[in-house]
Amino acid sequence: MDISIINEVFSTLEEKSMNVVSNFEFNLSKISTGRANPQLIKNIKVSYYEELIPLEQISNISVPEPQQLLIKPFDHNITKEIHKSLLLANLDVAIVNEGNQIRLNFPALNTQRRKELVKSLNKFTEQARVSIRLLRQESNKKIKSFKSEISEDDIKKYETKIQTINDSYIEQIDEITKRKERELMEI
Repeated sequence: MDISIINEVFSTLEEKSMNVVSNFEFNLSKISTGRANPQLIKNIKVSYYEELIPLEQISNISVPEPQQLLIKPFDHNITKEIHKSLLLANLDVAIVNEGNQIRLNFPALNTQRRKELVKSLNKFTEQARVSIRLLRQESNKKIKSFKSEISEDDIKKYETKIQTINDSYIEQIDEITKRKERELMEI
């Protein structure tokens, strides 16, 4: 049995697990904590010369105050298009078009809204955990497919290693969740 095939199973598991964690973090960055965060809007698509362009490519996004974002388009002629795209994004913020720039004012989160956001956070967390577990199952199946070529003890050893990798990524997801939950519940 060529050990490189087994190592390929482990490296594929690691790579896919890292992608799950990265996507999880990206999805969490979209959850508003009541503080202004450019991540919430940077990928909103704006119609610019009949193309949909991410907001961050056609404007400067800054945080002048903790609960405010300021968008300064590089081309002032697209301020109306940016405003329209922000309205369509249903951000739950006050949008003020000042002609050559746009301000987004984030309302302070009340306790009810914070609890709702924690629920949606927990939904994202569970989806990420399930994805990691599915990757574990996939890896275990690949290892078991070699059972005619490797011993039962080796299969158990490899499954244990897969479980260890799985546990470390679940732990990362849980840590990220705890951090985000603290941010959400902070007043």
